[in-house]
Amino acid sequence: MASSERDNYRSYLNESDEVNNIKWRYGSAPNYDVVNKLFEQGKTKTWPAGSLEEKVQNLVKTWEMEMFHKVNFDDYKTVDPIKYRFSLNGRKGITLEEKRKLGGGYNSLLQTSLPQKFRGYNPAEETVDSSHLAFTTAFPRGFALEILEVYSGPPVIVYKFRHWGFMEGPFKGYAPTGEMVELFGMAIFELDEQSKIVKVEFFYDRGELLGGLMKANPSEISTIDTSSTCPFLKSTG
Repeated sequence: MASSERDNYRSYLNESDEVNNIKWRYGSAPNYDVVNKLFEQGKTKTWPAGSLEEKVQNLVKTWEMEMFHKVNFDDYKTVDPIKYRFSLNGRKGITLEEKRKLGGGYNSLLQTSLPQKFRGYNPAEETVDSSHLAFTTAFPRGFALEILEVYSGPPVIVYKFRHWGFMEGPFKGYAPTGEMVELFGMAIFELDEQSKIVKVEFFYDRGELLGGLMKANPSEISTIDTSSTCPFLKSTG
């Protein structure tokens, strides 16, 4: 369903004609009302309207929305689909098509060199839909994002970020704790002359996220329905 209110943090979600002509991964434009409320309640920084920090924060949120929810690369407004490269923790940059082959979304953001038995969450065994379901089930109110500091502006944006959410649902057999899970990191976004993102680099410890999701004894969890009808598939991410 469409958002009930104007989204103040993401571009390209408020133009009805444009939204209606886009192929959305889960059938319609995502609704961010719930995670926006989590963001407003839990953020530690409030940036002035029009400031560099606010512009970077909205750009990153819009980029995330497109990466998780738009199916066709040509529908992306924040990036140049041809020149775009993505890198995690110093790995070689990959194209949008290569990113899709990894399972997109969370899988590309949780790449690891750990042996299989130590991975906890193994992106090699997940699809774009199974990974999205796993995390939206664990974080029913979403996984909010704020920019903590911007060190340089465009064309090469360097910033520090914080992601957080409350584990109020199970994750990969681990029972919910109800506790806040946080992830801090650094990122570099490189823009071209048309202000399109052509290069993204992220640096963070995925263990900070997964460690918070794997605290409970797996035996404590009861069987739940994690079918694809989960309403949060469209409303968070």
